[in-house]
Amino acid sequence: MYTLKKSLGQHFLKDENISRQIVASLPVTEGQQVLEVGPGGGAITKYLLQLPGIHFKAIELDTEKVQYLEKTYPDIRGKLINVSILDAELPFEGPFQMIGNFPYNISTQIMFKVLDWRQEVDVVVGMFQKEVAQRIAAPHGNKEYGILSVLLQAFYKIEYLFEVHENCFNPPPKVKSAVIRLTRLEQPADIASERKFFVLVKTAFGQRRKQLRNPLKTMFDKELLAQDPIFSKRAEELTVADFAALSHKMI
Repeated sequence: MYTLKKSLGQHFLKDENISRQIVASLPVTEGQQVLEVGPGGGAITKYLLQLPGIHFKAIELDTEKVQYLEKTYPDIRGKLINVSILDAELPFEGPFQMIGNFPYNISTQIMFKVLDWRQEVDVVVGMFQKEVAQRIAAPHGNKEYGILSVLLQAFYKIEYLFEVHENCFNPPPKVKSAVIRLTRLEQPADIASERKFFVLVKTAFGQRRKQLRNPLKTMFDKELLAQDPIFSKRAEELTVADFAALSHKMI
């Protein structure tokens, strides 16, 4: 057996139906490269290993779980990378899909890693704390809509798939969970540059209650700030396309 490590935010899925549902949400074809993040006790790993003709790897920081998985699922030998996903190098050459019951304490950072790898990661299916899943999927004008929503929606279509009850886990987490799917857009948002876009979005939401002309005053020409009505709006009122368009007007 294995021990649960609170420090790693470990809550293991024990509901087989949910495990199968998560794997079924990944649109795999033969020859596909698939990376699982945080396989833990192997709840979804065992179903991923049964998918025909895929190239599978898993990233797991906890050495004890790596040993447990190799013993329990001999097919996984040679396919486990024993590092933190946050420190990992690209696991494959070329495009791959990502799946996981993501450790909740680093799930936001994992999404920034996906943004770093977005040229290679074409689909992500992940289980998150419900609040984080809602934030990623939130449309503009919604109080959940924020930095993560805009940055991810600029490059991915987000689908909020289903929610998962606490009792499906061991131990039950104190939070609700939800599964979402990200599919890379054929036409991502037309941004001036990643640096400009990221700085713009982070600064705008840094003072989300204020009209944009306040937090953004150093980034745009004074006349534009005074004339363009968009700057009298608050960050959550802007669409992803609005932010993309603004990135081209920055000083």
